[in-house]
Amino acid sequence: MSKQNSEADVAFIQALAELLNKNDLTELSVKREYGPDDRLDVKVSKNGPVMTIAAPAPMQHAAPVAHSAAPAAAAPPAAAPEDPAQHPGAVTSPMVGTVYLAAEPGAAPFVTVGQQVSAGQTVLIIEAMKTMNQIPAPHAGTVKRILVADGNPVEFGAPMLIIE
Repeated sequence: MSKQNSEADVAFIQALAELLNKNDLTELSVKREYGPDDRLDVKVSKNGPVMTIAAPAPMQHAAPVAHSAAPAAAAPPAAAPEDPAQHPGAVTSPMVGTVYLAAEPGAAPFVTVGQQVSAGQTVLIIEAMKTMNQIPAPHAGTVKRILVADGNPVEFGAPMLIIE
């Protein structure tokens, strides 16, 4: 792979990391085909390995970019990084779509941090294929964290709320 391709790949990976953070995604995976024996497979993730790159030839430019995939203010300070998806009270997305915290723009949100919820109570809406899907609380408890922003995309399995 030429130096020009290498520099372009670094810029491409940095753009993917920015896209990941801008859209509150937890993981992004892209494959680029340059030719039959020349490709770039990139996986950028906030939770777990920061970045994995696989290609037929070794690529030394992957290491300097790793720091850009994780935002500095993504989680509150802790002794060890916490994966919200592994939290026992995590409410994860059952589908890919756009998450909404309220029934309509300008309306009060379904839940707020610190609010008590009961099992089955609607906590979010996910729009998928022009259908509004109500997401119920899987169990009763207190909303500890809201991990998504109104109107942002979510992927299947992405943690959206923590209810303890």
